[in-house]
Amino acid sequence: MNTRSITFRLVLWYTGLLTGIFILLGILLYLGLQHFVVSDRKEMQMHRNRSIATTIITHLQPGDEKHVAGEIESLYQPEVYSRFIRISRADGTVVYRSGEPADGSFNPEDVPKLSPFEQDEFTRIISLPGNKTMILGGIYCVSQNTQHFYVESGMLLDPVEEMLRHLFMQLALCLPLAVAIIAVGGWLLVRRALQPVAEITRAAEQITQHNTSERMPVAHTGDELEKLSLSLNRMIARLDDALRNSTRFVADASHELRTPLTILYGELEMLAQDDDLPEETRDRILSLLEEVGELGKIVEQLFALSRLDAGEAQTEWKALDLAELARTTADQMSLLAEDKHILIGCDASQPVVIEGDRARIKQIVVNLLDNAIKYTPENGSIQLSVNALNGQAVLEVSDNGIGIPAEALPHVCERFFRVDQSRSAESVGAGLGLSIVKSICTAHGAQVDVQSIVRQGSCFRVRFPLGSN
Repeated sequence: MNTRSITFRLVLWYTGLLTGIFILLGILLYLGLQHFVVSDRKEMQMHRNRSIATTIITHLQPGDEKHVAGEIESLYQPEVYSRFIRISRADGTVVYRSGEPADGSFNPEDVPKLSPFEQDEFTRIISLPGNKTMILGGIYCVSQNTQHFYVESGMLLDPVEEMLRHLFMQLALCLPLAVAIIAVGGWLLVRRALQPVAEITRAAEQITQHNTSERMPVAHTGDELEKLSLSLNRMIARLDDALRNSTRFVADASHELRTPLTILYGELEMLAQDDDLPEETRDRILSLLEEVGELGKIVEQLFALSRLDAGEAQTEWKALDLAELARTTADQMSLLAEDKHILIGCDASQPVVIEGDRARIKQIVVNLLDNAIKYTPENGSIQLSVNALNGQAVLEVSDNGIGIPAEALPHVCERFFRVDQSRSAESVGAGLGLSIVKSICTAHGAQVDVQSIVRQGSCFRVRFPLGSN
């Protein structure tokens, strides 16, 4: 998972926040229950002490102290209910102390005597042997014959602590499950909330210069995502208008330039054929004729690019054998290569069927071979191959020419881009050949990439989707 994505961060914050709330509520529940139970036990001891003082000690007559044990045993049964009761005089003499409880949970003799009282009523939590804890409450009272007594009662807190331990274990075990549920629920919630963003992303990936009429999906929710979709659609509409105007301008300009350039080329050609012209003038006219010819080629390339941008290459698709097309084109281009004593090898013996515009795909082969011939020194070699590989038709043109610097490789298919510092002085062109190759490939759903090493050569590879035989 991408830890920098909005989904991950929202789920992380959502899970962390709810987990923190869950832990806080668990702590408050634990401490609140602990306080409530302990306070309740303290109140029970004090209520028992007051009851003993009111019903037994207050009405105690001289000589009746021996009946105290019977009264307490009949009314409170401390051994049966695992309670501790002790009655002492003010001088510390024990009048009554309950016996060992039936469950043997503690030894009454281990309960320490408390220091002389400073308050009429109070409770304390004391420790007993065996890691046991008892809550002990005491009350100071006076009998009818003005004798002073101290009544103590207590009970173990072990059952309470055991109950709290079970609660803590349940909370601790439920925490991972709660975190997992929170995380999954948060992920589903965030994913659903960001679904319109995913749809906008998919739609944006499908929009290219050839289908700028497409628009983003708009979720009519009245929220920020709807506003974003509408804003993006308005931006695409503006870009569509600008692109159409630019394409129309290039097409109109190149179309309008073709006629005057043709006339100019014809006039210069006729003028150069005049036998009465001085040799120097004829040379200048021939130089102008060559420049006008190059300018005409640039205009034709611009016109071709404008037609490709308008989607012209997608109108005449047919099934064709890329291998056969590459072989015939290589034969035609071999005449141009022979002028520089360059050998063109062709490995395209097996039929490889694709679908597309035959003239435009041939233009890919021509431009790649022309580019290789142009930048391969004399006596060099060029290898052309066509293969079917991994469900794709692969056209490859490699040479052992001067190569392309690594920093220029990402830009070689940009319009009017030329690597002048690494090209020969004899090379000509406007840097539109590879741009046309890329535009044709884009129109056919193909990919073009290049690998090159300076002074060792370059390899251009075009991958087409395979067609049906």
